[in-house]
Amino acid sequence: MAEATPSSSLFSAFARAPIHFERGEGVRLFTNEGVEYLDFAAGIAVNSLGHSHPKLVKALADQGEKLWHVSNLYESPQQEKLAQRLCDNSFAERVFFTNSGTESMECAFKTARRWQFENGAPERVDIITFEGAFHGRSLAAISAGGNEKYMMGFGPQVAGFIQVPFGDHEALKAAISETTAAILIEPIQGEGGIIPVPHQCLRGLCQLCDEHGLLLIYDEIQCGIGRTGKLFAHQWVDGAEPDIMAIAKGIGGGFPVGACLATEEAASGMQPGTHGTTYGGNLLGMAIGNTVMDVVLEDGFLEQVQQRAIFLKQKLAEIADSFPDQIEGVRGDGLMQGLKCKITNLEVVGACRDKQLLTVPAGDNVVRLLPPLTVSEAEIQEAIDKIEAALTALQEAG
Repeated sequence: MAEATPSSSLFSAFARAPIHFERGEGVRLFTNEGVEYLDFAAGIAVNSLGHSHPKLVKALADQGEKLWHVSNLYESPQQEKLAQRLCDNSFAERVFFTNSGTESMECAFKTARRWQFENGAPERVDIITFEGAFHGRSLAAISAGGNEKYMMGFGPQVAGFIQVPFGDHEALKAAISETTAAILIEPIQGEGGIIPVPHQCLRGLCQLCDEHGLLLIYDEIQCGIGRTGKLFAHQWVDGAEPDIMAIAKGIGGGFPVGACLATEEAASGMQPGTHGTTYGGNLLGMAIGNTVMDVVLEDGFLEQVQQRAIFLKQKLAEIADSFPDQIEGVRGDGLMQGLKCKITNLEVVGACRDKQLLTVPAGDNVVRLLPPLTVSEAEIQEAIDKIEAALTALQEAG
């Protein structure tokens, strides 16, 4: 008996919405049928400057006419420039470029373990992480996240990752042992449900790492590059700088770019031959990354993000007040906001999509709102109107 022909040649790894987008402009996307959507998903916090930003388009075209790729066998002034700018505007002194957040996390794991090895403690390989975290989809990254849903069917968990309950300080202290190398945390859990870490906890983690000779790793893949109104989310907190940090998403504005940032000391063990990448630091990606930094570091840009974020949060709070049977509350920082739902979050995401508004589901029954950093107040109000219409439709449907 002949097997049925599959409808697609793609892996069935994604539950895709039945929409085909053909072009975008700013905060808007247009389907192949000409239907317009307001994009408050931004490629899951990736399209930091919206769609078809003229400066990004020009940067890609200009670099594309010169050179695309030569590998990391040769010097790269473009990498040097972007690395220096990241260092000048953060705690970091060294940068390793990657293609994705997952690869940035892999580099962070190796950097932390290698530092312990070089400092006479090869037994220190364990990295403590927190329940609800998401650090990528490689075998090591899903082991770091510890979510059974992502690990099921892929064999044994990669050794060296120890999860503790989020916010349980005593469990964290008890987990530290002679084999602990580092502590890893997202300053704001994204996939886990838009859960910010309290400022005093970030400071406490710094102190704890200093006391025990551990490295502190931040995952700012989703919350970094202006998403909270600072270049990096942890910069809202004095005395909370990490030793290593993974970034991606927003730095590429839609192009696959990531990076692992570290202090000189933390990166000291990563010598030639210890790590590598073929595409990381690609010339096209560096052209885009430098242009994203041009825009985000412009005078007043991050202040504007902060202002837009206040407006968005106020409006979402009004939504929660108006729909108490459907929305439990609002959480998040900057333009990384979440609606904690009482009904299924997928119902809300679908209802918003029916009103031509794109949002993103997250853990803990949350709907994420991650608009481009260039969003206007009028566009935020338009999104709020669509959310109200979506929730009203759900309410009327019973």
